[in-house]
Amino acid sequence: MAPRLILTLVLLLLPAGVVAQPAQSASADPETVERAVHLVAGSDRQVIDAIDYFIKRRQPDGAFALVQAMRFHRDLRPALGIALLSLTGVDHGDSWFDWMTWLQSQDRLTPFDGFDEARSRVLAEIDPAFATFIHSGVAHDIFLWEAVWGGVLKDGIPALTNPDFVTASTASYLTDGELVFGVEINGDVRAYPLRILDWHEMANDVIGGVPVSLAYCTLCGSAILFETQLDGRDAPFVFGSSGLLYRSNKLMYDTATGSLWNQFTGRPVIGSLTGSAIELKTRPVAITTWGDWRSRHPETRVLSLDTGHTRDYTPGAPYADYFNSPDLIFPAPVDEAGLSPKDYVFALRGSGMEKAWRLSAFEGGRVINDMAGVVPVTLIGTAATRTVRAYRTDGRTFSRAADADHVSDGVSEWQVTEAALAGPDGTRFHRLPGHIAYWFAWNGYLGADGELADTGAQ
Repeated sequence: MAPRLILTLVLLLLPAGVVAQPAQSASADPETVERAVHLVAGSDRQVIDAIDYFIKRRQPDGAFALVQAMRFHRDLRPALGIALLSLTGVDHGDSWFDWMTWLQSQDRLTPFDGFDEARSRVLAEIDPAFATFIHSGVAHDIFLWEAVWGGVLKDGIPALTNPDFVTASTASYLTDGELVFGVEINGDVRAYPLRILDWHEMANDVIGGVPVSLAYCTLCGSAILFETQLDGRDAPFVFGSSGLLYRSNKLMYDTATGSLWNQFTGRPVIGSLTGSAIELKTRPVAITTWGDWRSRHPETRVLSLDTGHTRDYTPGAPYADYFNSPDLIFPAPVDEAGLSPKDYVFALRGSGMEKAWRLSAFEGGRVINDMAGVVPVTLIGTAATRTVRAYRTDGRTFSRAADADHVSDGVSEWQVTEAALAGPDGTRFHRLPGHIAYWFAWNGYLGADGELADTGAQ
């Protein structure tokens, strides 16, 4: 049906003088659920009838169904926007992004009873596997209406599990200037090129005898290394990509229980593990150039291009436009008072140490001495390559040395390693877990718990 005709129909259906009702949810009957499904998956006539139904119902909680439909019906967005105006008294036009952002800010407005069932049925139309994640009665710590489709099916971004590696000398496909995620655990050194992880976003591995998952949310600009063996569990968690997102963050799932996890926090948020107080422990990971990583670690192994999947592993192939744009694709609340949503920060992770530093503070190669809570820390970084390493120190002041592999405390030089700052007398200051991320992710997912540093550099 032509958009102009649909818009005309909605204008005719729009009651005169409608104002927003109090932000409360009316009990829904099966018809309301069915109409919400029709808004997305119905025929042209069913869609028009469903819009008419929600307008005449005159309850603001119908906005959740209308905004959901706006995601899938581009031609209908003007009509849906007018219907939303009639229910809410506010006008965000035909922008699904703006309407979602508005809903995220409405503390008192909740979906009608039965919307979870409608949401499950709508998602199942895209991929039946989604109904195993989102369904009526499922335990959840986030709003189910905010678990949005990311544009791929379950495992449409295939995880790498126990992938093949090659030696540095045989990794001829890499150039020195390319970026890699570098990890060292118990002397086992690995490199995960971004050109490969861009396509897979999840690497389940065992490094130095420690089961881990390198969970990469390209939308958040964050690769976080999680330990996956938890006390009391017989086997480590193995993670995949659900195809769903929460506030522009990857919702990964574990293959054992099918629970959905927030990639940024390492906590289960939907499914049987919700409320279990499980939180994955983070480990350090560094972004750096392949040339620098190989020079520091000639013994490193690096992901093989033979992943078992056919992909264009050219650097930047899948997300170059997104990485080069200041805009988000999916809505997420963010405080833009100090930083833009996609400005990079280095995020220090750990109980009582959640703190972030602007990546720009490391321009030209810098050393920053600071406090994270009550813990003295020293950070060594280079903004150009997004490389930052953080160490727990004793409060002494470090500064740059003659080469990037060392720092000075004013008396002697200390070696910068993946595991620790190593002093000439055998003293070692251990590395702290941290990673790079976009500001909106740090600000949005850690909220009041995530401090932003305001400090100078040495």
